[in-house]
Amino acid sequence: MTHPKIAFIGAGSVVFTQGLLADLFAFPELRNAHVALHDIDAERLATAEAAARRIAGGLGAEARVTAHADRRESLADADFVINIVQIGMGESTRTDFDVPARYGLRQTIGDTLGIGGIFRALRTFPFLERLGEDIAELCPDAWLLNYTNPMAMNVQYLTRATGLTRVVGLCHSVYWTMHDLAKLVNVPYEEVTYRAAGVNHQAWVLRFEHRGTDLYPRLDELIARDEQLRRRVRVDMYRRLGYYPTETSEHSSEYVPWYLHHDSEVERLRLPVGAYLGIVDENVAEYHRTRDALASGAPLTVEGTMEYAPQIIHSIVTGTPRTVYGNVPNRGLIDNLPAHGVVEVPCLVDANGVQPTRAGALPPQLAALNRTYLSMNDLVVRAALDDEPRHIRHAAMTDPATAATLTVDQIWRLCDDMVRAHAELLQPSLRVVLTADD
Repeated sequence: MTHPKIAFIGAGSVVFTQGLLADLFAFPELRNAHVALHDIDAERLATAEAAARRIAGGLGAEARVTAHADRRESLADADFVINIVQIGMGESTRTDFDVPARYGLRQTIGDTLGIGGIFRALRTFPFLERLGEDIAELCPDAWLLNYTNPMAMNVQYLTRATGLTRVVGLCHSVYWTMHDLAKLVNVPYEEVTYRAAGVNHQAWVLRFEHRGTDLYPRLDELIARDEQLRRRVRVDMYRRLGYYPTETSEHSSEYVPWYLHHDSEVERLRLPVGAYLGIVDENVAEYHRTRDALASGAPLTVEGTMEYAPQIIHSIVTGTPRTVYGNVPNRGLIDNLPAHGVVEVPCLVDANGVQPTRAGALPPQLAALNRTYLSMNDLVVRAALDDEPRHIRHAAMTDPATAATLTVDQIWRLCDDMVRAHAELLQPSLRVVLTADD
């Protein structure tokens, strides 16, 4: 694989695409890769192509860069497929927040669980089915590296609906959690030994050491002295559960029933309700800045992001061994989580591909939360696979934050409103408005 072909699906996510390309071209062995960019938005695709050429030139890469409005052209004979699509873009995300807010349901990010996560998944599944069919036909040996949220639901659907086996979901949450924890306890990240496991955005730091010494006691001392640290959801969860969660407080607050429903907790823990809408607006603004800079010939400064996909590609191409965190089907990896679920565990990577490692059993209090997460995921996936619209409502009833806020009748009416709002993006069998008696 001297000139690997890497297809970027959803390359119009220009800012994220740029970071991945900077990481890729930082490896000398990947500077002659074929980067095939695909997006359905012509302007964004042209911007991504211009950015890719500018980044390659700046890093001395002799990469072949091609742009494709036709997804199948980009996939033909690809060795790696990086999926970064967002179906419905910012307009659908705003709907995910605005409609639940009318019912008094608070969300902060809305991309993993909750009403936002459910409907982001349901509008993504039809695309994933088509993508999987294309990969099976055009590049059956390719590794599909998925960044699109909701991560666990999408990976579960991909592996169940398409039969693809070379699928791994990638997220930066474990890396950045450990990077920030190392900084907090004043130990160089490179000297920290750690191990985490669980589910995406709700994994747990099971081991946190420096030269054989447990760093959790040092973290405990810092938390005891610092009231502001105690005003973070993930710190609050750590103090009560005994293990630090691997995603931000904004994310973590949505996956449990304890915080967003209570005004006092929102204030105590400084929870930014609706925060993701600001991120959406900033992403659009950053895209426009990048587009305008490329058009004017202004310098384009892009820094590496330490993302896993370029590291995986480099390891498979060169045989360089690495450990990354991946989201994969739980085939005996975590003993006390369901086999149908997608879990996040350390994965070894080399010329043989991505090889998940067994984590054993989680502490029971952690597994209890993860099981609820995976039960909700399974209902969403089953809604699509079984053409069963009632499972959309069952998933919302199972979701911890939604169930803590709304009555069951409100949940069903909210799901009806969301189905109406997103109908054109849902598979036809799920475009159904129901009553509890249906």
